[in-house]
Amino acid sequence: MAVIGSLIISCDKKKQAAPAEKEGFCLSEKLKQKMQIEDVKKQGVQENISLTGNITYNADNVVKFSSLVEGIVTKTFFSLGDHVKKGQVLAEIRSTELNNLEAQAKTLQAQLQVAQRQLQSVKGLSEDGIASQKDLLQAQSEVDVLKASIANVNANLSLFSASNDRSVFLIKAPTEGYVVDKNISPGTQISQNSEPLFTISNLKEVWVLANIYTTNMTHIKEGMPVDIVLPAYPGEIFKGKITTLSQVFDADEHVLKARVVMENKDLKLKPGMPADIIINKGENDRELPAVPASAVLFDDNKNYILVYKDDCDIEIREIDPSIKNSRWAYFENEVKEGEKIITKNQLLILEKLKG
Repeated sequence: MAVIGSLIISCDKKKQAAPAEKEGFCLSEKLKQKMQIEDVKKQGVQENISLTGNITYNADNVVKFSSLVEGIVTKTFFSLGDHVKKGQVLAEIRSTELNNLEAQAKTLQAQLQVAQRQLQSVKGLSEDGIASQKDLLQAQSEVDVLKASIANVNANLSLFSASNDRSVFLIKAPTEGYVVDKNISPGTQISQNSEPLFTISNLKEVWVLANIYTTNMTHIKEGMPVDIVLPAYPGEIFKGKITTLSQVFDADEHVLKARVVMENKDLKLKPGMPADIIINKGENDRELPAVPASAVLFDDNKNYILVYKDDCDIEIREIDPSIKNSRWAYFENEVKEGEKIITKNQLLILEKLKG
């Protein structure tokens, strides 16, 4: 009897434990508000070409500054990416040319004072009938020549923005904009053959340069619309079109360059950013059930989607799309039209289902 009693008690415990084993995950109201569900619909298959590229400044709308004097950079007052105003001092250059110009100006000024005294003396002699008209014209000519030479030296000093108190040339921003390239720092030696010291662009318009490999050359034409995706702005798509298609093959990168000119009102597009350029080849006549590519989860080297049936019945379905592009995944058999797919916060739900 004791054995039978223990068996009955054991069976009762198993019956009591069984419902707990069947209990599964159910969506809470809070989680339901954060997720999004979309119906699977049939649609024409879109074939896309995905290209890599990067953002650069508009090379047709920049100012590249090259120094007119040789010397050594002693100070810089800007960094790459800074916004600068026209006339703002960006750097100082110490140069022997400044010393030569200043010495020349002082010499000419002393010569002018002597020539002016000589002119006054000749005028007095001319009035007394001692000096000839020729002597007077020659004295006046010497004064005029020296004045012109002094004006030329002062113009050069002004052109180079010379600072007499610090004995340096001041490099000033020739226009307003952003510094998109910088090639100087304190101690840099500047010569006539030096590359531009810096480049300024207003960045109101930028270029997206796409790399086209030989396998895609025949499919891409000027004027084709493109979607531009930036890692910096996940989920955001920038629209544009191919403005120019290079006819010269880049020997270093082994690609053709396609240019997309983009307006940059909010300055989101910054030179140097990597970009993915997606070109839609158009829809074909074939229609298949489609799921947003963003709904596909990659976990443990496999692809999954979450199929919603009700709040307590969510299927983790392993998939292998027949066709996939940057926006859609198309299926022959694994997904049916009308099924409901979780397309937002699905990773969080997957973790809860697995947990």
